[in-house]
Amino acid sequence: MPVQTPPIGGHVVIPKPALQQVFDALREAGYTLIGPTVDSGAIVYEEVAKVADLPVGWTDDHSPGQYRLRARGDRRHFGFVVGPQAWKRYLYPPTLRLFTARRTEKGFEISQDGQAPRYAFIGVRGCDMAAIGVQDRVFLEGPAHDPSYRARREAAFILAVNCTEPGGTCFCASMKTGPRCGPGFDLALTELEEIFLFEVGSELGAQMLAGVQWRAAGAFEMNQARRALTEAEGRMGRRMDTRDLPDLLYENLEHSRWDDVARRCLSCANCTMVCPTCFCSDVREVSDLTGGVTGRERVWDSCFNREFSYVFGGHLRPNTRARYRQWLTHKLASWIDQFGTSGCVGCGRCITWCPVGIDLTEELTAIRGEVRA
Repeated sequence: MPVQTPPIGGHVVIPKPALQQVFDALREAGYTLIGPTVDSGAIVYEEVAKVADLPVGWTDDHSPGQYRLRARGDRRHFGFVVGPQAWKRYLYPPTLRLFTARRTEKGFEISQDGQAPRYAFIGVRGCDMAAIGVQDRVFLEGPAHDPSYRARREAAFILAVNCTEPGGTCFCASMKTGPRCGPGFDLALTELEEIFLFEVGSELGAQMLAGVQWRAAGAFEMNQARRALTEAEGRMGRRMDTRDLPDLLYENLEHSRWDDVARRCLSCANCTMVCPTCFCSDVREVSDLTGGVTGRERVWDSCFNREFSYVFGGHLRPNTRARYRQWLTHKLASWIDQFGTSGCVGCGRCITWCPVGIDLTEELTAIRGEVRA
């Protein structure tokens, strides 16, 4: 019997144990699987090989400045939200060697990193799908392209997950980035009681299902998935009023709320490190002890670091008030002017992982002069 692949754009159903066959097909195709797993009391993205490596039966509770894992009491494979990491660490690594120079008798030999790794990202949520789309605009559109990002992005396979478990700091529904995954995935699944409902997004995604016993989804499964996503949209832990955000922020650069948040903010840069779209970086020269080998590295940086805004003659943003205002105004206003989209996707990581629990949705509400219910 010939192998059948589902149609692109089609919806198919597989039993839950068959997800391992999808994993096996990806590994046989040469991909390293990166997916959610439990480590050090959090759900993180690391290399996985088996479905058993996923946080089956676990969920995570989010609130400002707090994160806890707890057992769900069932066997859900994707019954959690997002942890402290974002997928950008694999597409835009925290440290990237740009080139290496080795001293020889004739001078220096220059070498660059080799072929981009082939990653299959397992469990990308709608907010993170949108974040990857934002970084695509930053690094792949316009007059300057990032060759390392392009190579990693083109080599990546994305198995996305429609989110039916919003967290206490999520507001993707306000940002129109979830809970349903937007375009760009190869496969997207919705977890139901005994099955996974797959949507096929690419020819490559269809090929990964070719060896699996799938069947076309029926009206009952499609309705179950729609109902679960609609309910998730109504259970968001946060909301953000996105009306005229650029004008709101540009017209309130001297608002007293900036002083209030500056008294609480530690300038620790946690929010920018966990953010799936922030891309500030620095370039540094490194060498061995002998000076025979030297190299140039790109490393993550943050607009919350005082030295980041240093220019000849002084600092452009010398205090925490100025740096927090720069971050929030860029994220929700000038980013739109630069790239045609907001830099925020509503994942809520910056709220959860802020040590003092600063909530950007609360800050915007205060600037609007509204009283939060």
